[in-house]
Amino acid sequence: RLARSRPWTPARLCRAAAASGCEEERFVFLEYEPEPSEAAAPAPATVTAAAPAPVTVAAAAPPRQQRKRGDERAPGRDRPPAPMGHPDPSVPPSGVSCPGCGAELQCCDAAAPGFVPTEKYRSAAALELRGTVCQRCWLLAHYGRALRLRLPPEQHRQTLSAALRRPPSHGRAPLLLYILDVMELPDPVLPQLLALLDPAAPVAGLLVVGNKVDVLPADGPGHLARLRQRVTEACEHAGLRQAPLVDVRLVSARTGFGLEGLVSRLQRSWKCAGDVYLLGATNSGKSTLFNILLRSDYCKSRAPDVVDRATVSPWPGTTLNLLKFPIINPTCDRIFRRQERLKEEATKTEDQLSNEEKKNLNRLKKQGYLVGEVGRTFQQQKSIPLVDFDPDMLSYSIDEDPTHSPKKHEKREEFTYNEVKDARWCFDTPGIVKENCVLNLLTEKEVKLVLPIQAIVPRTFILKPGMVLFLAALGRVDYLEGERPAWFSVMASNRLPVCISTLSKADAIYEKHAGQEFLKVPMGGEERMKEFPPLVPQDITLKGIGTTEAVADIKLSSAGSWVAVTAHAEEKLLLRAYTPKGTALVVREPPLLPYISAIRGARIGGTAAYRTKRPPSLVENLKTTGRR
Repeated sequence: RLARSRPWTPARLCRAAAASGCEEERFVFLEYEPEPSEAAAPAPATVTAAAPAPVTVAAAAPPRQQRKRGDERAPGRDRPPAPMGHPDPSVPPSGVSCPGCGAELQCCDAAAPGFVPTEKYRSAAALELRGTVCQRCWLLAHYGRALRLRLPPEQHRQTLSAALRRPPSHGRAPLLLYILDVMELPDPVLPQLLALLDPAAPVAGLLVVGNKVDVLPADGPGHLARLRQRVTEACEHAGLRQAPLVDVRLVSARTGFGLEGLVSRLQRSWKCAGDVYLLGATNSGKSTLFNILLRSDYCKSRAPDVVDRATVSPWPGTTLNLLKFPIINPTCDRIFRRQERLKEEATKTEDQLSNEEKKNLNRLKKQGYLVGEVGRTFQQQKSIPLVDFDPDMLSYSIDEDPTHSPKKHEKREEFTYNEVKDARWCFDTPGIVKENCVLNLLTEKEVKLVLPIQAIVPRTFILKPGMVLFLAALGRVDYLEGERPAWFSVMASNRLPVCISTLSKADAIYEKHAGQEFLKVPMGGEERMKEFPPLVPQDITLKGIGTTEAVADIKLSSAGSWVAVTAHAEEKLLLRAYTPKGTALVVREPPLLPYISAIRGARIGGTAAYRTKRPPSLVENLKTTGRR
């Protein structure tokens, strides 16, 4: 076992026995080894080179936790339980929505949305089911486990279309806040937005929010401006004439980057004129954004105590119906107080933060390259609860046992009529299902490995004609023809392995290792691969523009994964890319991060790989001290 080293130290070389019995050389980048307490942090990147076996870049398994002596936990105690409870078809639906996903709570059909076990349903019915979540949301929140419950795409669209075709409230058409995953550009759902709108009732405007910018490293000066331009071009190509484009913002709903600016933009231009709808494809981050806006200056001060947070999960289609919170009226006094708070926070340095704030900031820095903080100016002062005191309950004779008063249920806070009678609402809507997406083919565990939830560390390789690059068992790029080597930079989840081989051995490697730990995803062995669709090829011709700038991205299967190709100027390349049958392969020109190949370390001798390099994180709204 290797000792921990300081960040940015050179890779250590060690030898280990491969599963097949041959000896391999492993380059372990210890700077990315997670702390023992960080279960969600990316595992250390590993480069494996076995002669003549293929070269692999993978995520090493975290150290196994040793069970302490005397630990009497039964095996499987920490495993998520199987769905419990029985349905009762005789009980009608409640008419109350699940606060996590929006589905109507019911106990008559365990396979339908909103199911609550009959025993819990009846006990909660006495409290009118307020605050009760469905079994699916409960398992997601407590165990991260998703029940295989998906509505047909047509039902998602019907729910969303019916909401957008409602008569305008307060005489003002709604504002559409379209959440777009910048890694998925060009967005496959954006052109379908017009079909959901009512031509007779045009919307007031469209504000496009490019989300998940925190996981992308800065490949050069002005990279955010280039990303914003890519999002603007995607809107123009979608032909959204019925919904005029108001603005394009770049944010991270997970780390808070850009969200204070988004709230200011909404309050300055839209104010409280009408309702706001959060739209977007599945897994674009709508519910995460909904939750952080619920804890911001955009909602009424008492809303966080009344409205429950939406359930967030990497599983596509978590939100099944509408969720909402009331928007605060941004009066001149409120805007002034908010601006004063932002000015005061901008003068702080990292050293002036509390220990808890520093701990949270360091956690966010490990998760993303761009970090921000979302504060609250208007908070409801909570009253001190009164304690019921009954002297008679404390007086008893020596012959009597003390009696205990029955436990009272805490009364759930609700909005008053005057608070919401003229309210404008912010709605979270069901995600629009992406067709031809590889996530539709994956299991719950595989989805968690494939989706990039941490800052992506680019992995660059230099390949000669006749070499092959595998991204797990989900994608493959063959370098068929070219005069000189070219650079292939992989932008994907840090937990997905990359395997480099030759054309003559590529098919045999896939047949042997697909479904196994070597290629990691899919997982489940031969039985899993029998039901998984085969890889189908598509030929690609590219012409290089220089060794410092990528010519195109090969976007694999709409899962936030792509390979940026960099070649010598005027160099013609013939490539063949593979994705699972039924999924979409897109050649993105110009590339999203054209200078991504520059984010790399020195070449690792004897392999096609370069050492990885993680750029530093940028913190928004904090005064810099000149110290790195």
